[in-house]
Amino acid sequence: MKKSPMALANEYLELAFVLPVSTFVGYAIGYLLDKAFGTHFLYLVFLILGTVGGFVQLIRRFTRDKTDDPQ
Repeated sequence: MKKSPMALANEYLELAFVLPVSTFVGYAIGYLLDKAFGTHFLYLVFLILGTVGGFVQLIRRFTRDKTDDPQ
C-alpha cells in the first residue's frame, strides 16, 4: 500500500527531531540527577546514552523503510 506524500513527509520530518530531542532529554536527565546527587559527570553519561538512543531509532527507521520498500 502506497503512502500519501504528506504521510511520507510526516515520517521523515519526525526523523529530523529524533536525534536532537533524544540527546536533549538524555542531557536533561543527567543534569537533574547531577543536581540531585551533587555529582558532575552524570550529564555526560546520559548525554551519550541519549545520543546512542537517537541513533538506534534512526537505524531502526531506515532499516524498516528499506524492508518495506518493494523494488
